[in-house]
Order: sequence, then structure tokens, then C-alpha cells
Amino acid sequence: MSLDDHPIEPEDVPGIRGALLRYRVMAWIVGVLLVVLMLVGMPLKYVWHNDTVITWTGVPHGYLYMVLLITAYDLGRRVRWPWLRLGLIALGGTVPFMSFVAEHYATKDVRARLASVDAGSA
Repeated sequence: MSLDDHPIEPEDVPGIRGALLRYRVMAWIVGVLLVVLMLVGMPLKYVWHNDTVITWTGVPHGYLYMVLLITAYDLGRRVRWPWLRLGLIALGGTVPFMSFVAEHYATKDVRARLASVDAGSA
């Protein structure tokens, strides 16, 4: 799909920039929590029988993952991403380090779309 399939109107740019920022923050928070959960919490729980890290990172990760889904949907709706892309972004929050990869490619795509709007309005 080319960037021209769903043109972005110049008046939509501020909202898209805000949605991108919210999504990026949530992707990083959820990603860091998941990495801590898997690389620190799981070994502590299953090797040393200490589930403190699991409790203090697992529960927030679960709730914040739902916020990530909302922010991804909001961004995707604004830039008109297909459902497949949104599904892949949603899966990124469940696999360690993948939310960082998903965030990178989502940001790259949105910035390219915004650059085409800036170039078109100049």
C-alpha cells in the first residue's frame, strides 16, 4: 500500500502527532515491563521461588497493555492502517522486545506519511 492510498489532511497532523507520541510512550512502557517480567521475574519465580517481581510487573503490564491497545487503535484509525497491521502491533506487546520493533516501524510509517503531507502543503 502506498502512502497516497489514504491521504492525510493537513488539519489532522497535530492529532496524529499526539496519537503517535501516546502510542510510543505506551509501547516503551509495556515493552520494558515485559522484558523485566520475563528476564528478571520469571527466573526469580521459578529458580528462587520469589514472585515479587512477577506481582509488581505482571499486573501493571496487563493493565498497561490494554492502554497500549487503545493508543495503537487511536493512531491506526487516524492514519488508516489496515487491521492486519494493528493486529501485529497488538501482538508486539506480548513478545519480549517486539513492542520496540513494532514501535520503530509504526513510527517510521507515520513519519513518512506526515512528511508527505508536509511536502504536499509546501
